Amino acid sequence: MAVTKNLLLVRIFSLLFTAVLSLSSPYSFDTLDVPSSIQKTLDVLSFTTHQSEAATSSSSSSSSSPSLPLHPRDSLFQPQHKDYRSLTLSRLARDSARVDSLNLRLQLALDNVNNSGQTVVQPEVLSSPVVPGTGEGSGQYYTRVGIGSPVKKFYMVIDTGSDVNWLQCKPCSSCYPQSDPIFNPSKSTSYSPLSCNTSTCRSLDSHGCRKGTCQFKVSYADESRAVGEFATETVSFGRSGKVNNVAIGCGRDNKGLFFGAAGLFGLGRGSLSLPAQIKATSFSYCLVNHDSRSWSTLDFNSSMGANSVRGPLIKNKNPILDTLYYVGMSGMSVGGKPVSIPTSVFQIDDSGRGGIIVDTGTTISRLPASAYKSLRDAFAKHTKDLPSATGPSPLDTCYNLTSFKSVKFPTVSFDFSNGKSVSLPLTNYLLPVDSEGTFCFAFAPMKGILSIIGDVQMQGARLSFDLKNSVIGFERNSC
Repeated sequence: MAVTKNLLLVRIFSLLFTAVLSLSSPYSFDTLDVPSSIQKTLDVLSFTTHQSEAATSSSSSSSSSPSLPLHPRDSLFQPQHKDYRSLTLSRLARDSARVDSLNLRLQLALDNVNNSGQTVVQPEVLSSPVVPGTGEGSGQYYTRVGIGSPVKKFYMVIDTGSDVNWLQCKPCSSCYPQSDPIFNPSKSTSYSPLSCNTSTCRSLDSHGCRKGTCQFKVSYADESRAVGEFATETVSFGRSGKVNNVAIGCGRDNKGLFFGAAGLFGLGRGSLSLPAQIKATSFSYCLVNHDSRSWSTLDFNSSMGANSVRGPLIKNKNPILDTLYYVGMSGMSVGGKPVSIPTSVFQIDDSGRGGIIVDTGTTISRLPASAYKSLRDAFAKHTKDLPSATGPSPLDTCYNLTSFKSVKFPTVSFDFSNGKSVSLPLTNYLLPVDSEGTFCFAFAPMKGILSIIGDVQMQGARLSFDLKNSVIGFERNSC
């Protein structure tokens, strides 16, 4: 009993000493509410299972861009995990496949030339709701949109790392489960297959021809795929408008881990992406926490928020790698102090290697091993008195906070090449990995030719992409 009391006194003294130091420290800190964070991990596994129709009325926001109202989020499927740790492991496994896929795709693209085409559509201000795919065990987010005439509503994955739009179609030789009835193109008066000799068909990275009709194929590192007919169709965004003749794949041989979603909307910079096809000069989204029940919105041609921290969007010097959104960054800071990372890490060389992108399909931000080590060590320097824990790969800096009510951690921020910085909320870089009190630093090392800002670091902020002026904006607390 005396030993237990002594250990308790040591723990209390250590916490008080740390608190006193933080008050006079030149570094900046943020406080984690441990019990509240743990409770959220328990809540996520008890989500109810029923589908919600997104509102179609515009909000009364002062913004000039229409937006759909926020709603409580209903998961598409009940999470198929016995505890939060298994859900975390599932997310991280898919995340690793995503990262490997991006690196492989970029490496192969360095040796290939990509043809491009344009679809002329007048710009409109459009909006649709965005919701995290919590029950799917992935870092993906979903939007609710209308397809065809008459309009049928579907959940679609949004992906800033790809261009091709597609959804599952009848007749389907192989389809994964989705929450909505599978789209039937024969019931839509606006559906029109594309011929093989169109520039739109030739813009596909992988295309073919069958009876004069363009065929598409998209595949992903986890062996997910969609194969079928490439066509044009009407896409509706609630009461905020619709766009005719959007090129979209009609997948009839599909498999993958998109659970619940009917398909995917590519938000990349290529000619086949949704922003390019609707001639959007800008778009924005706000990602709510993976474990949240909330909705947010995906808006096109909306103005950037006045409180946004602005940084440059950089085009890759290699024109065949322009799908991805590269951000002009000079470094990162911990506790308000710059981390010793060479600026060259975040720069793109003449061949197209290097640089840092934002990607909605990647959960945990990745940095080259040496840069990650510098960031991790700068963070760990302020947390060496906390009990360590073993986390799931690739997370290697974890803490056992079971016996704590609140803990101070150093702040983390992204430093843009224009001199601006965006400070991340604590929940955007300290991740619960179970319901027992284990938290991990939400960055990881990687091998490859680029760095990635994942969606954990984007959560809770509206990211605006000013495509016309090549500017990205981070506006915190705007979901």
